[in-house]
This record gives sequence, structure tokens and C-alpha cells, in this order.
Amino acid sequence: MTTETESTLSTFVASDGDNIAIQDWPLEPRTPLRGVVVLVHGLGEHAGRYDTLARLLNDWGFAVRGYDQYGHGESGGPRGGLPTDTRLLEDLADIVDSTRARMDPKTPLILLGHSMGGLVAARFVALAIRPVAALILSSPALDPGLNVVQKLLVAVLPKIAPNLRVGNGLDASLISHDPAVVAAYQKDPLVHDRVSARLARFIADGGAATLALAPTWKVPTLLLYAGADKLVNPAGSRAFAAAAPKQVLTSRCFETLYHEIFNELQPVPVFTELKRWLDARF
Repeated sequence: MTTETESTLSTFVASDGDNIAIQDWPLEPRTPLRGVVVLVHGLGEHAGRYDTLARLLNDWGFAVRGYDQYGHGESGGPRGGLPTDTRLLEDLADIVDSTRARMDPKTPLILLGHSMGGLVAARFVALAIRPVAALILSSPALDPGLNVVQKLLVAVLPKIAPNLRVGNGLDASLISHDPAVVAAYQKDPLVHDRVSARLARFIADGGAATLALAPTWKVPTLLLYAGADKLVNPAGSRAFAAAAPKQVLTSRCFETLYHEIFNELQPVPVFTELKRWLDARF
């Protein structure tokens, strides 16, 4: 049974003045707090799509804060745009700082990123932009699976038209085996299919750069990914799992699942693995 505590919406002003939409899922009064989870969503979507996951984390004793990344959901910026190469990392730093300012310094702060959000969270940790207690990656975009033409576009377009936005090419029918999840995604007015040349390059370059740093990984990390993923290449997650030190990384591949492992027809094994890992550490 998931908690019925209402989530709250607010606006955070980023360091450059743009608005960042924030959604908080607080614990019920007098519920012991085990940690705070910061959710980082994927390409084209928004934090509100993680309501079920957030409420489960609440049930397990974790407060949750999600935010719409620049150019997504109810945050500022053109849909799928990216004004600078480091903007998404800077926004996450702002969110972490503002979240910590409201927390007891002894309370663990955990990042949980899905897909592009997994890449953003992993880059954030790899570059040690801010210390965090742990990292959870869900189908991270460590290998976007670009074809030859897409690789050429990523190499050329950012130099001549970095702000050009095109369709991201994601097939919504492949996010989940659950038709209801697919239908809700397709009807969601806050979901979009745009990606700029600069954002595409960030994804392509960031995955390779993160994989290169996997052997030096120091932050406790849970990597959960879909073996039947057709939106990002699961080979990226496999490579990360093979290279990262086993004392800090726990990985699990769900061979038959599609990209959104928390939104699948049979998500219980995924949630069970997540809870087991959290219980062992917090």
C-alpha cells in the first residue's frame, strides 16, 4: 500500500534566472526519515511521471524530490534545448544545494536517474560536482545506440547549429510492455519529442566519458537496466558493470523488460531489488 500524502509543486530559480519546476513527495508526519532521494528524469519527459515510484520510496522511509530538467516539463527553456554543454549538471548542483539546505546534514542524499537523467546523475557523480551518499541508475543512457547517420549529425550539427531542435526519434511503444503506460505517455501534454544538436552531443559524449571513468568509481551505486531496451543500448550498462569496482557497484539486468523498468507490466522484481539495496545501506 503506497502512501497518500500529497506531493507539492514549487518553482526554483536557477543561477541564470530560469525557472526550474520542482515536485516534492514528503513523508507523512512523524514518519522516521531514512534519506532523501533526488529524481532526475529522462529525455522528453518530466518528474511527475515518477509518482508511483516516489510513493513507494515514501513507504520505505525516503522523502523524494523531483524536478523538470531545463527544456522539459514545466521548467523554462525551449523544449529539448540546451544553452550550454554543462547546463544540466549545473541545474542538478543547484537542486542538490537547495535540497541540502532544507535537510539535516546527517541525512543521506541519494541521486536516482533514469535514461538521460541517469547519464546526468552519473556524470555529476563522476565529476564529483557535489558529494552524495549513493547513486541509483535506471536504464542509463551510457550508450545511446546511435547509427552511422546519427553519429555524423552529432559530430557536425553542434558546430554549425547547436540550438537546432529535431525529433528525438524515440518510439513511445517501446518504453514499456504496458499499453496503459504507453497511452498515458502519448497523451501527456508535458511530454515532448524534441532534442537539440547540443543536447544530443551531450548525451553521446557524456556516455563515453562516464564509461571511461567507471574503473575509478567510488560512490555506492545500484545499476538496474533493461535487457530488451530498444531506446538506449544496454551494452553501455553492461560495460559499466564490467568496469566499475565490485565493492561499490551492484548491477542487475532484467532481460525481458523494456526501457522504463519501473513502469513495466511486472515491475515487482525491480522494486524488490531497489528496496533490498536501500535496506542494506540505509
